Amino acid sequence: MIITQTERLRIRNWQESDRDLFFEINSDPEVMTFFPFRRDRADADALFDRNRQAIADTGYGLFALALKETNEPIGFCGLAIPDLAPILPIGTVEIGWRLARRHWSKGYVTEAASALLAFGFETRGLEEIVSFAVADNHRSIAVMERIGLVRAIDGDFDHPRVPDTHPHLKRHVLYRRKRPE
Repeated sequence: MIITQTERLRIRNWQESDRDLFFEINSDPEVMTFFPFRRDRADADALFDRNRQAIADTGYGLFALALKETNEPIGFCGLAIPDLAPILPIGTVEIGWRLARRHWSKGYVTEAASALLAFGFETRGLEEIVSFAVADNHRSIAVMERIGLVRAIDGDFDHPRVPDTHPHLKRHVLYRRKRPE
């Protein structure tokens, strides 16, 4: 199932052949710098299955990003329900991303995220889309700003699912974008 496309990318549900890439991005220490854990193969496969099923069932999730020319998966970018009440109201939709390192610094995330914002507002009829990241994650924050999200200073929070053993990863900054008029 293709969600949308850009000039260089196909944004789609995951295919069985994408499992190795999904494991790669969820276990790579550099990709996962701002997460308190790396996933082993069993955990990555279980998350892969849940995510693929959620996309099929609801149309929300972390969609596979694939190069249009080859269909090679390179990472993900998606619209998901973060389930962080009461920090974020129930029904809030988040945009998030992760790429294999070899595909960094090519503009893929900005391209995909821009397309998904348009999809979320125009096709899904969303009123607002948020994104959040560890306060020191300057790369993701730069993407948020490039795609037109604005920092909600009063929305910064300590992520409840980050264990106390990783205090440097608890504080998150929140960015928002309302549907264009």
